[in-house]
Amino acid sequence: MKKTGKLYVVGIGPGSYEDMTIRAVNALNKSEVIVGYTVYIDLVRDHFPGKELLTTPMRKEKERCEMALLEAGKGKTVSMVCSGDSGVYGMSGLILELAEADLDIEIIPGVTAALSGGAILGAPLGHDFAVISLSDLLTPMESIEERLKLSAKADMVLCLYNPSSKKRADYLKKACDMVLEYKEPETVCGIAKNIGREKEELAVMTLKELRETQVDMFTTVYIGNSMTKNINGKMVTPRGYRHE
Repeated sequence: MKKTGKLYVVGIGPGSYEDMTIRAVNALNKSEVIVGYTVYIDLVRDHFPGKELLTTPMRKEKERCEMALLEAGKGKTVSMVCSGDSGVYGMSGLILELAEADLDIEIIPGVTAALSGGAILGAPLGHDFAVISLSDLLTPMESIEERLKLSAKADMVLCLYNPSSKKRADYLKKACDMVLEYKEPETVCGIAKNIGREKEELAVMTLKELRETQVDMFTTVYIGNSMTKNINGKMVTPRGYRHE
């Protein structure tokens, strides 16, 4: 019989060990091999000593998945780690696309940046919201722009992933310009950077101020709806529109 192992696809949350779920910790403890992007492996290596650690750099997602599948195919128990949740811009989809049908795969959810960043900012996601990545590496910019405009027009809270990089330094400013077609300049916004890691930063500001703010790939951006408030420095979106 063909020898097959077990593959966990693990969302490790924002970065700190304390923000990992018990299921995630248990899966990593059971694993002989942990596979992931170099930055994510560095976040877990001290907490799971004695494991075989395999890494690939950024933009090597397919190779990373193939590496994890190969190790599991040898009969090993393997974890593929993903920042945040394994299914939100994570590796679980690609793993399932590439895997053979008889491999035992278990998806372990984690706390995605929209939620962990929202927690340190206050309560920005109290009502309907949309999560949109500004990275156009895998999605055409035309599609990103259409999603931004339609979500802003619907007065949804926006949570933006991958808002900027060295090659995309002006993407957040352009996104703000699109959103400003439908939202007021004084709309309450927030940013959360290095969530759950060293040098964690947060700020609450207006949409007009956000447009001029410098961010990076480790920043999650929140743009409120028409009811979002700044309450004592916290970004708060009321749960509903009825007020007694």
